[in-house]
Amino acid sequence: MIPIKDDNPTPIVPFVTIGVIVANCAVYLHQLLLPAKEAEMFVYTYGAIPAFLLKGINLYSPFTSMFLHGSFMHLFGNMLYLWIFGDNIEHICGHFKFLLFYVVCGFIAFFSHFITEPASAMPMVGASGAISGVLGAYILRFPRAKVHVFFWFFFIFMRIIPIPAFVVLGFWFLINILNGLLSANAGGNVAWFAHIGGFIAGVLLVRIFEKKRYRIHYR
Repeated sequence: MIPIKDDNPTPIVPFVTIGVIVANCAVYLHQLLLPAKEAEMFVYTYGAIPAFLLKGINLYSPFTSMFLHGSFMHLFGNMLYLWIFGDNIEHICGHFKFLLFYVVCGFIAFFSHFITEPASAMPMVGASGAISGVLGAYILRFPRAKVHVFFWFFFIFMRIIPIPAFVVLGFWFLINILNGLLSANAGGNVAWFAHIGGFIAGVLLVRIFEKKRYRIHYR
């Protein structure tokens, strides 16, 4: 189930959403152009490594890690979700407060990962923690907005179907919880608890960051 778009237009140009997408793409292009050893060093320098932070090393990395990605599909999936859902949250928050909201959710997402794997030496990279905050805000503020998702089943059944946002994003959150619980103490290359923490942060914080006129009017 892959979201394609939502039926929830906004009257603004989402400058911050577009800017974050451009920044992520630019950083990934830079990663691709680096020689292999330098690219690995780049990730270990700017990716967020819990074990390093315990030692006071690379304290800036929870922020810089939000702009690194491990593969093209990792980047594409994250930017797709941000493009679909970010403009609406930017609209109700305003440009600057949306950027602040995004970064705060990203920090909380990292901390959620950190407390579950504090000794991990694996770099955490990707915008998904911060974007999870956007998804959490969206499900609270626009639960009945229609999201068009692409379904397929072994090439036998393929269709784009509009589904309420609370179903699409609720299912996404449930999958992350299940994977997080199943992978607890087992390692892995996905920071499931960062997604969970970021999503919960978005639900809890959006009322603080959104403009006052939107605090009681939503759908």
